[in-house]
Amino acid sequence: MFKKKNISLAVIRRLPRYLRYVEDLLNHDITRISSSELSQRMGYTASQVRQDFNNFGGFGQQGYGYSTQVLYENLVKILGLDKNFKMVIVGVGNLGQALANYANFYKKGFRLVGLFDVDPQKVGKSIRNIKIQHVDELKDFIKKNDVDIGVLCVPSEVAQEVANLMVEGGIKGIWNFTTKEIEVKDDVVVENVHLIDSLMVLSYKLNEKLLEK
Repeated sequence: MFKKKNISLAVIRRLPRYLRYVEDLLNHDITRISSSELSQRMGYTASQVRQDFNNFGGFGQQGYGYSTQVLYENLVKILGLDKNFKMVIVGVGNLGQALANYANFYKKGFRLVGLFDVDPQKVGKSIRNIKIQHVDELKDFIKKNDVDIGVLCVPSEVAQEVANLMVEGGIKGIWNFTTKEIEVKDDVVVENVHLIDSLMVLSYKLNEKLLEK
């Protein structure tokens, strides 16, 4: 049973990285690992690794370290990847199409069930055997199919309007790729992905390297 407490966002954002490393260990038939070994691989301190895991109950054994299988199973549960989430993508431009074709979603239990757009040249076509529907059908589709996640890949000026349709349909989480900070009711979770922000952070790091020369 995981501890019930407020977990910092910094810890939560490290969990997917832990999972990737543990998956790699399992793929190389490594059955156990210490916090020190894991910290060396990931660039964290051993204390940080232990603190992060202790937020959820620990998982390790004194003198043994961590079973990679047990660690993997617990991380999967914490991240909710033991469930199958249905999702729809609204906005089937270059980004929307790239996301629709991303196979790892399916491997992690995220099942794409719908694609939506307003462009008459796209509506009616299919990606991965999923027919692109008009946005007018979005709300009813979400209700009928009990969709969990809505992916926003629309122009920023219509992001709030589309988000409202998603929420009215009963969506539980929105993955927002627009630059618009959308407003939703408290029981809807939003994760904003600002690609240009990440690129600017990379630009900063490159600039710092150049200034060091």
